[in-house]
This record gives sequence, C-alpha cells and structure tokens, in this order.
Amino acid sequence: MAKPQDVNDAEFGAEVIDSDIPVLVDFWAEWCGPCKMIAPVVEELAGEYDGKAKFVKLNVDFNPQTSAKYGVRSIPTLLIFKGGAPVGQVVGAVPKSVLQARLEDAMTV
Repeated sequence: MAKPQDVNDAEFGAEVIDSDIPVLVDFWAEWCGPCKMIAPVVEELAGEYDGKAKFVKLNVDFNPQTSAKYGVRSIPTLLIFKGGAPVGQVVGAVPKSVLQARLEDAMTV
C-alpha cells in the first residue's frame, strides 16, 4: 500500500511541481495535535489513490522556504497541486469525506 513520502525544500520541485499526477502536500509539524489527527486519513487516502495521485508530507519546522512560498500560516494545511500549481486547499483536521471531496474536485480541474 502506498504511503505519504517525506519531502524537503530541496526535493519539493522534483517531487511536487514536476509531478505528472496530482500531489497532495501535507504541511505538518511533530508537535501539532491536529496534524497527528489527520495523518491516518492522509495515509488511508494515499492507499486508495495509489497511481492516481501522489501524497507527500513536508515538515514546516525543517522546511521554512516552501511553507513561506505557499503562505502556510497554520497547520495542518493540505495543498493539492496539479500541473505544478496549487488547485485546492484544506486547513485543519477535517473528516476524510471533506478531504476526499476536495481531492476529487482538484483532480478534475
């Protein structure tokens, strides 16, 4: 089963911007309670969308450049990229149905 991949500022372009398939980026931090709440949902969706979308996690404490570039001010923030640009966003720990609906919407853009 597919799992979210950890990425850093240096890898972001190659793993997210240059991806041929949509990418959900989970901006998170180890100390963030809501981030821990949504992590299992992101893992579950990564398995369900294996081959259709990529899932990555970016720790904001260690990767401030990418976080700042995309205006991430609170976590968890989940951005959905398609064709190298953000096309969807979810902020906070949300139910799986909400995140899945946003992902589906972004994939059809």
